Amino acid sequence: MSEHVLFLTGKLAEKQLRNILEKIQPEFTYTVHQLGVKVAALMTTDMIARRLTDTFAATRIILPGRCRGDIAALSQQLNIPVERGPEELKDLPMYFGKAAHKYDLSQYSVKIFAEIVDAPNISVEAIVEKALYYRRNGADVIDIGCLPSTDFPHLEDAIRTLKQEGFTVSIDSLDDADLLKGGKAGADYMLSLHEDSLWIADEIAATPILIPKKHEDLASLNRAIAIMQAKNRAFIVDPILDPIHFGFTQSIVRYHQVRQQHPDINMMLGVGNITELTHADTVGINTLLMGICSELNINNILATEVSKHACRAIKEADVARRIMHAAKEQNTLPKHIDAGLMALHEAAPFPYAFNEIKELAVQITDPSFRIQISQEGVHIFNRDGLHSATDPFDLYPHLNVKDDGGHAFYLGVELARAEIAWQLGKRFNQDQPLHWGCATDSTEQTVDLHAFKPAGSTLKKP
Repeated sequence: MSEHVLFLTGKLAEKQLRNILEKIQPEFTYTVHQLGVKVAALMTTDMIARRLTDTFAATRIILPGRCRGDIAALSQQLNIPVERGPEELKDLPMYFGKAAHKYDLSQYSVKIFAEIVDAPNISVEAIVEKALYYRRNGADVIDIGCLPSTDFPHLEDAIRTLKQEGFTVSIDSLDDADLLKGGKAGADYMLSLHEDSLWIADEIAATPILIPKKHEDLASLNRAIAIMQAKNRAFIVDPILDPIHFGFTQSIVRYHQVRQQHPDINMMLGVGNITELTHADTVGINTLLMGICSELNINNILATEVSKHACRAIKEADVARRIMHAAKEQNTLPKHIDAGLMALHEAAPFPYAFNEIKELAVQITDPSFRIQISQEGVHIFNRDGLHSATDPFDLYPHLNVKDDGGHAFYLGVELARAEIAWQLGKRFNQDQPLHWGCATDSTEQTVDLHAFKPAGSTLKKP
């Protein structure tokens, strides 16, 4: 039996929904049914259960994306599969195409070593606190950094405590004594050894990260690799990533050369030399570096969060490694997989053109303000008219809210969000916070589409 889909909608969206479906020309047959409510987003499953008297022989029912209520109960009552469509009608084509495929982001192939660079200067309790924070953001290994000419009397205690708390730990120092202490205290990895310090690997069981004896000296690195292979010992190789303008491109070449010479060895990329030493948003830097890791099969990175602008670097690397892994597994570009790396922009920021907003505005017959954005700017409208601007201050004289402080405050917040979204090229949905990908922690609980959103603070009674 061929599929017949019933689309439920409101009065204002009915024409647009029909136009979109005509353009899509889906393989299934369909019926568009206007349920007698003006705004589709105000529809609820209880309302549908009361008003829907004919299901038009549908094999599936698609509700507006913002419809509230229990769709499982509605499906059971109607004896037909019910699902929510996208929140924006303009996303309906993707809903039946790209957006229908959900990528598995639970898998990754790159371990994140998160370095606590100031470990000698903070207490064991503070080290554990930082380790917990890094683990929450995706770190697999907690790297205990030692500082030159700085006493670290609690080094061994810190490592033992972290191990007792269930962490995988690495000790990071250029001092042989620190590496020996850390290894004997139970560290799982040690950074870093070269061909003259490989004797340390004979003293402790920790897996060493190998570096060249002298910077750019791949011959010494190859000799160290050969020694460890002869001993049948596990190791990781780090040819050293250099900062931009201090050998960055050539260091990428070195990584490529090492991978060509040693197709199967474990490698590490120290991403902090780029994220920390480049004043640019780190989400894009991490994405590109994780792409390099994916192509070269580099399965470990050393990450830091020292500079204030790099305060989300580990979380960004975690999201990036998962996206790159999914893209590689599916043999596809890292596009349309997950929005976590889209911090400042979005793939489709303006779902509605200005002429479509104008067409909607003329249908509004109530005093409630709607706010939308298009490439042309910010638009606010109700039954009294449509006003557009690129500066929200220009809209205030048209709003007539000078004697309504709560409403003025609400509109100010929403128009500010709309302006930011318009300037950056982000999605704006009225009454919802802007989304910044993995760059921020959400300050609002995830919307539960089975429940009604509580009134905002400006609508609550004092």
